[in-house]
Amino acid sequence: MVEQVLGVLSEAFEGPQETWSYFTDSGRDGGLFGTLERLDAEVASRVLGRTTIAAHVNHVTFGLHASARWIEGDRTTHKWDESWSVSSVDGEEWVRAKDRLRTAYRDIRRAVEIFAMESEEAMAGAVGALAHVAYHLGAIRQKVSFIAAGG
Repeated sequence: MVEQVLGVLSEAFEGPQETWSYFTDSGRDGGLFGTLERLDAEVASRVLGRTTIAAHVNHVTFGLHASARWIEGDRTTHKWDESWSVSSVDGEEWVRAKDRLRTAYRDIRRAVEIFAMESEEAMAGAVGALAHVAYHLGAIRQKVSFIAAGG
C-alpha cells in the first residue's frame, strides 16, 4: 500500500516514469514540478478565477507540511486560511516557493514511508494528501492551459 501511495505521489510531482500514467498527461511535464518549471513569476502571479498559481503552490506546500505532521501523529490544528496568504511573487520569491515545495514533497514522502502503516489515521492522511495534491495539480494545469490559449 505504501509503495502504491508513493508511486502515485511521485507521478503527481515528478511526472510519470512509465509510458502509462495514473493521470491523463504523460512525460515529466505532466507532474507539478515540470508544470511549474515552465512558468515565470509573472505568470505564477496572474489572477485567474479567484487565485493565482503562486497561491496554489503556497497552499500545497502548507498542506504537505500539515499532512506530514498528521501522518507522523501530530494532531496540531493548522490555520488553513493562512495557506492562501501568498498571491503574487517576484522572481526570487518564485524560486524560493518552488524550493519550499520540493522540501515539502521530500517531507511527505518520508512521513509516508516511515509512518503511514502505523494507523488507519496515518494512512488516511497519506491518501488525503495525495488527493489534495492531485486536485491542485489539475487546478494549476487548467490555469496553465488557459494562459497558453491566450487567456
